[in-house]
Amino acid sequence: MKIGPKYKIARRLGAPIFEKTQTQGYARSLGRKERAGTIPQRPKSEFGKQLLEKQKTRLTYGLLERQFAKYVKAALNSPEPAQKLFRTLELRLDNVLYRGGLAKTRLQARQMASHGHTTVNGRRVTIPSIILKEGDVVGVREGSRSSALFAEAEEKMRAAAVPAWLTVTAERREALVTGVPVYAPVEHVFDLGVVLEFYSR
Repeated sequence: MKIGPKYKIARRLGAPIFEKTQTQGYARSLGRKERAGTIPQRPKSEFGKQLLEKQKTRLTYGLLERQFAKYVKAALNSPEPAQKLFRTLELRLDNVLYRGGLAKTRLQARQMASHGHTTVNGRRVTIPSIILKEGDVVGVREGSRSSALFAEAEEKMRAAAVPAWLTVTAERREALVTGVPVYAPVEHVFDLGVVLEFYSR
């Protein structure tokens, strides 16, 4: 999925939604723009606010509109739609690879999975959108372990800020889903409640 200039998109959305924009370089760039008065104003209407939150969420996970809308519509049919949507997004294979430290970005994680470098419960997979569940183990395919792509995987996994629902074994380059992701609005740059309102119109 081609997204476009990440700095510009993040400034427009008013949130550092990409890994590239969670750096000092982006903060300095943002500071210069603010001093110059060139930061775009956020939309003021209710619809504009909902659209903004939808875009922030969708682009955080790097999803196309059609796929994201499918997840939202499924979540709207559940008793706790925000939690259901968050679990779906977080438990995608590409996101678990990213959260576990096996990939620097979700895009890189998606490419790893698409190219068959990873396994789920010991079986090679090529679909990054697989939704994992508690007890699933994600790892690196034996034939890919010598690849330069995973040369520093162990160090990256040890340094990763792994969420509570995931347990990594760096020396084996594996991540085990040990729980369920829980959505807490204050911990994220997007508001799933507002996103759900957008699709409920």
